[in-house]
Amino acid sequence: MQFGIFTVGDVTPDPTTGRTPTEAERIAAMMTIAEHAEQAGLDVFATGEHHNRPFVPSSPTTMLGYLAGRTSRITLSTSTTLITTNDPVKIAEDYAMLQHLSGGRTDLMLGRGNTAPVYPWFGKDISKSVELTVENYQLLRRLWDEDVVTWSGQFRTPLQSFTSTPRPLDGVAPFVWHGSIRTPEVAEIAAYFGDGYFANNIFWPKEHYARLIELYRQRYAHYGHGAPEQAIVGLGGQVYMAKNSQDAVREFRPYFDNAPVYGHGPSLEDFTAQTPLTVGAPEQVVEKTLTFQEFFGDYQRQLFLIDHAGLPLATVLRQIDMLGEQVVPVLRREFEARRPAHVPSDPPTHASRVAARDAALAAGSAEAVGA
Repeated sequence: MQFGIFTVGDVTPDPTTGRTPTEAERIAAMMTIAEHAEQAGLDVFATGEHHNRPFVPSSPTTMLGYLAGRTSRITLSTSTTLITTNDPVKIAEDYAMLQHLSGGRTDLMLGRGNTAPVYPWFGKDISKSVELTVENYQLLRRLWDEDVVTWSGQFRTPLQSFTSTPRPLDGVAPFVWHGSIRTPEVAEIAAYFGDGYFANNIFWPKEHYARLIELYRQRYAHYGHGAPEQAIVGLGGQVYMAKNSQDAVREFRPYFDNAPVYGHGPSLEDFTAQTPLTVGAPEQVVEKTLTFQEFFGDYQRQLFLIDHAGLPLATVLRQIDMLGEQVVPVLRREFEARRPAHVPSDPPTHASRVAARDAALAAGSAEAVGA
């Protein structure tokens, strides 16, 4: 099973000091966080895509391309690539290039985003967001899967005998996750293509996400990709840890109360009771995270948000160390002990997808010879 972290890249004042990092400091900190995550034995670093303050990750592939040259093992991903407002041609080219630069350590999560003004900024109509999602992804798949594409649609200029370059590494496109917190159509797209489904369940109660995940699983099986329990699922979460729970709550409360995404709303106690947020000792993080499998079924990727709300870099690095030393090893062992043999433990990697492609080609050649 894969464990990692994701960042939303907020530039937020530290409520305990009043100091706000510069954009340069925050960007440099995210790079340090990603490199430290690899050193701590985590499997994935993912970044969001935002085009509005107080967030800075407006160019995920630039960030991840830099990290490709600074890391050797960790998977570099996005926690949202905006399928609605980005040109699918540019997505196809950018992430194929990132594949090559990272040696295949690349996947991406597509989503509609949750910032309404981004649509007019990029010349799109938010009322057409679902239609944009469907059309843009269908074109993206063709650009990766076909060498020459002739295409016309509703939302961009037609393509005539177009080849996206570079071609995907080894002829296999990056693995795609579809992230959604409220849209059944996104679960349907993920199921149809046999892609992964990521429920970034950091805001709403678990029952809401359980319905979407179950829809995805049933439709995944409907389209012939495997049994419902074999569908590829990822989950988000949030943690803040200290040696004992009282210190964790005391230290994190000012950051929670002033966070740009949920500050000045529900209390810390209410939020931890209703969502995956865990504030406490590492043992409490293990205990609560293990309950995700009970609610959502067996899954393949768990990402934690740990660097938001103005937390100092040194604090975030300590959180990563605790994850790597005290939390993830226990979670790996416990999740794998519970997982049925026929359910995949990891999401598809570049190597596994190349091997599956080659095996399918070999089987087809053998059938042709036998015929």
